[in-house]
Amino acid sequence: MVCRMFRLETEVDKARRDLLRTRLRETNSTLSPVLRALRGTPAEEHRPLHVWIMDEDGTLAGGLVGYTWTAWLHVNLLWVDGRHRGRGLGSRLLTEAEHRAATERGCTAARLETWDFQAPGFYTRQGYTVVCAIEDYPPGVTEYTLTKRLG
Repeated sequence: MVCRMFRLETEVDKARRDLLRTRLRETNSTLSPVLRALRGTPAEEHRPLHVWIMDEDGTLAGGLVGYTWTAWLHVNLLWVDGRHRGRGLGSRLLTEAEHRAATERGCTAARLETWDFQAPGFYTRQGYTVVCAIEDYPPGVTEYTLTKRLG
């Protein structure tokens, strides 16, 4: 029996992270015909999608930061300044991002995460469906993943 010695290291190492990402991507492409077919196509790339709303003074009133990948819009951040909440700005941001993702990038679905104290009710009113709930993430809070079919 051959015994090999290994050394565990725990420091942050961006070069190793990038190498790991590349190797995992290669492995995934080998194992998944779907991911393999995406290689080298525009759909393979994460493309940023941002939508901003400015108030009359040019100050940020709200924004949405996300990206598209394959046929999906992923909403990372959506925020509306407290002074402007209740005016439909969150809905306008989300609708615009969904529209651009669908019409300009061919997206057929969207996904996002939100916590129980944030906006799960807002997203369900916008047509999103809860597909996952993780309790105590972080402790005392529930995180929801929601999806929506576009178009």
